[in-house]
Amino acid sequence: MKTCKVNDWENLNILHRNRLKSRAYFFSYSNKDMALTFERGNSDGFKLLNGIWKFSFLKFPEAAPEDFYQISFDDSNWNEIKVPGHWQLQGYGKPHYTDVCYPFPIDPPFVPSENPTGLYRRRFYINKNWIKEKVILRFEGVDSAFHVWINGKEVGYSQGSRMASEFDISSYITEGDNVIAVKVYQWSDGSYLEDQDMWWLSGIFRDVYIIKKNKIHIRDFFIQTGFDSQYRNAVLKLSLEINNQTQRNLKNYKVVFDLLDNLEEYILCGETITGINIDAMNELKLDKEFIIENPKKWSAEEPYLYKLLIYLKNDKDEIIEVIPQKLGFRYIEVKEGKFFINGVPIMLKGVNRHDHHPKLGRAVPLEWMKQDVIMMKQYNINAVRTSHYPNDPRFYDLCDEYGLYVIDEADLECHGFELIDDINRLSNDEKWEKAYIDRIERMVHRDKNHPSIIMWSLGNESGFGKNHSSMAKACREIDSTRLIHYEGDKEGKVTDVFSTMYTRLDKIIELGKKEDMDKPHIICEYAHAMGNGPGGLKEHWDVFYKYDRLQGAFVWEWIDHGISKKAENGEEYFAYGGDFGDEPNNSNFVIDGLVRPDHTPSPGLIEYKKIIEPVKVEEVNLEYGEVKVYNLYNFISLAHLDLVWSIETDGKIIESGKEDISDIKAGKDKVLKLQYTLPLKTCSYADYWLNIGFALKSDLPWAKHGYEVASAQFKLPVKKEKYQKRIAQEALLNVNEYKNIIYVRGENFNITFNKLKGIIQEWYFDNNLLMSKGPRLNFWRAPIDNDMYVIKNWRKKYLHLLQHNIKAVSLQKNSNFVEIKCKSRIAPPVYDWGIDSEYTYKIYSSGDVILEVKGKPEGKVPQFVPKIGLEMELNKELNKVTWYGRGPGESYCDSKMANSFGIYKKTVEELYTPYVYPQENGNRTDVYWVSLTDESGVGMFAEGFPQLEFSAHYFTKEDLEKSKHQYELIPREKIFLNLDYRQNGLGSASCGQEQLPQYKLELKEFNFKLRFRAFSGNEISHIQLSKEKVE
Repeated sequence: MKTCKVNDWENLNILHRNRLKSRAYFFSYSNKDMALTFERGNSDGFKLLNGIWKFSFLKFPEAAPEDFYQISFDDSNWNEIKVPGHWQLQGYGKPHYTDVCYPFPIDPPFVPSENPTGLYRRRFYINKNWIKEKVILRFEGVDSAFHVWINGKEVGYSQGSRMASEFDISSYITEGDNVIAVKVYQWSDGSYLEDQDMWWLSGIFRDVYIIKKNKIHIRDFFIQTGFDSQYRNAVLKLSLEINNQTQRNLKNYKVVFDLLDNLEEYILCGETITGINIDAMNELKLDKEFIIENPKKWSAEEPYLYKLLIYLKNDKDEIIEVIPQKLGFRYIEVKEGKFFINGVPIMLKGVNRHDHHPKLGRAVPLEWMKQDVIMMKQYNINAVRTSHYPNDPRFYDLCDEYGLYVIDEADLECHGFELIDDINRLSNDEKWEKAYIDRIERMVHRDKNHPSIIMWSLGNESGFGKNHSSMAKACREIDSTRLIHYEGDKEGKVTDVFSTMYTRLDKIIELGKKEDMDKPHIICEYAHAMGNGPGGLKEHWDVFYKYDRLQGAFVWEWIDHGISKKAENGEEYFAYGGDFGDEPNNSNFVIDGLVRPDHTPSPGLIEYKKIIEPVKVEEVNLEYGEVKVYNLYNFISLAHLDLVWSIETDGKIIESGKEDISDIKAGKDKVLKLQYTLPLKTCSYADYWLNIGFALKSDLPWAKHGYEVASAQFKLPVKKEKYQKRIAQEALLNVNEYKNIIYVRGENFNITFNKLKGIIQEWYFDNNLLMSKGPRLNFWRAPIDNDMYVIKNWRKKYLHLLQHNIKAVSLQKNSNFVEIKCKSRIAPPVYDWGIDSEYTYKIYSSGDVILEVKGKPEGKVPQFVPKIGLEMELNKELNKVTWYGRGPGESYCDSKMANSFGIYKKTVEELYTPYVYPQENGNRTDVYWVSLTDESGVGMFAEGFPQLEFSAHYFTKEDLEKSKHQYELIPREKIFLNLDYRQNGLGSASCGQEQLPQYKLELKEFNFKLRFRAFSGNEISHIQLSKEKVE
């Protein structure tokens, strides 16, 4: 009987062949000076193999030529490919996006026989100095499994896409040219553990390089730090493993330690372990402890790094290698139901981060990672969860240096089993235990020397089972100094913190109130940042700060995973699931970040920065300039910030100053008296705003001097009065009524009202057409991603197809105004519910138009609606927009704190927010007045009583709704202006909490009023218009 051979990539007993034991990420140097550069290229034992490789793409592994790995194989007809990189982004196969489901049949450990395979070849040169030494081949990341050959001989096999693999190739290389061949499989049994919410992308996508080590070398080391009970003096613990790969016993070797501060002054100098003896072909483990008096501590706020140099010397005191490692003194513990860093309970203001680049996928360049980190710091983020796999190893160096707390997450997710109601299947199957343990061990060993990492995470959304318990046990055996996290451990059986995701706010409050818990609670995912959103951040953070055991949360997620693609018209856009013909897919669910794929901050990120800012201000007595400043940092004072204040009125700063806040310590507050003088009363009907900013005093690695970290704004208690506008009785005001039309003519304006449609048909000012349609009640918006579930109910009620039935139009002429009253019923097809509405226009001879709108719902109306407001069409030339209200960015009722009150100017184009998936955008809320003018200053002024919301675009809401990408939108020859009474909030219901109750727009009886005025800026300014009182 013939037995079928089991493929390595479908064999649970084969996680690797000949892969070396995992170790910390470091490089060796020949001397101290080179070591202190921390540049791996300065190591004489480093050779990077990135670049152009020969490549052949196959549908089946078995289709590979039998001798493709031989030195003599002719690859001249093969194509070329960039390494690192994904083959799907270089013309082979196609990217495929799924959120939960596997893109292949579930039959573990087996994968499709049609298993796309990439064959890679390249030559590399080895000089004679390397031949006598130990030479290691290292892959930082290969998706999803691979075999490797050197000079025609098989070296080994490995799997686990986002983890390093090392092989000893000392016996395979020769002096001169060498050939490496790699066979990469798209699918392996490991793919069942890699079902993360992201693109399926394959290939050698992280660095490949070879390392030369002396045959006597430090194979691995582990740094641990702790403190005494006063958190003053530190213990520095070092564990090392030295390998002797020679055939002789070694005696009297030594290891020497230097510790330098960031100015490279010695803290420890020449501390030595002597008398080291190692038998041939053996290894030796050593431990060493030092007491460091009162070191500077590492935290995300003050990421102070020391430089440790580890020298291995022989019996002649000659340097064999120097290993540099940056280290930070920090200690993590759980007590009193909270977790502490260096004795202080901290608040995690985090994001979830995938490795992603719009052109390169997960092959992320170092500069792109650096920009990620710098942006996080600039936007007050202090923590990152590496969802859902270990990131590129250099990313952790950046977190150490710039200061970010890290939850380092294992490359493990089998979410697709949830769809077959068997989420615990692999996690409870002992046959998969080794694979689970392999993923935590390799991550912990690689990353264990980074002070930024405060928690190890056992993966994501894989149910919970005994394999997780085995992972936790293995993790603690390697490193007991950090906490263990896993959201799927609902009862906290093996974790040190409780963690939930997308928890509703009322439930978070319940969790915060618990007093019988010995472990803290974090929210590992919340505020799903898909499209326009998230909303409700302020309320969440009010709760986090209220309850001590709630120690922060991580927004899902950092970046949109859009992939750059060109449309047929040549326009570049960001593609998502389905755009490559990938089926099944989860469409644009991968476009859910706080930054767009090109690193452009979204309005959601700007709001997040404001909500989590580290300094808050409360008013005490604004009349006397008294405010209270709260320092919300966990460790540092406000000495690095300047408090800069100004008083603004009518868009002009009339007074300013600066205050010293350097004495406000972490967690403390202080009442300050700002030295300003207020007028008792103003006749100019102007608001007085106190603006306070907290700006960097000097340059920091992540921002320049003057960068604003936090801000506050208060309306000052100054009485104001509008003046009564005088409307001349003798001013021209002619009215003509015909069968279907009412003409109203003033001295410099003409308004045509269409009685059949119940709207203004034309509005001219000085012979300039300003308005060509409207205003008309509107209850619909282009759906936002966070409407994705409620939209079904709205459509079921035909809310998007409302019809306006004009019931009556009446006209009344008065001495200095004309009143037009229009009654209509607004109702959908199919059903009998509707909204009885009434528009009352008072058109004054001055050109002012006061519009009062009333609505009364009747019947089984929708409980909530997207908006209540007016829409109208304006001349496309009126593209200069000025408003007084919140700005400068877009804002909504549950996402507006980042936008302070002021007078702002933008063009219509600049009001637009180009979300990857087009949707409602560009709203401005809490607006007192807005004007739209042409280049000459002629235009339309609109004022709310007391406020309104507005947006203005060159697209209709229907254009936005039917378009799936930005390139599909074609600007129209009109401006579509929305002046809204209210708009529904944003929430984050695409995955999580819908709008909080106070931000839901309930459809009930409403009444609002607006004032319009056509004007010329050459005659009167919009500011002056806002000071007039017509009625």
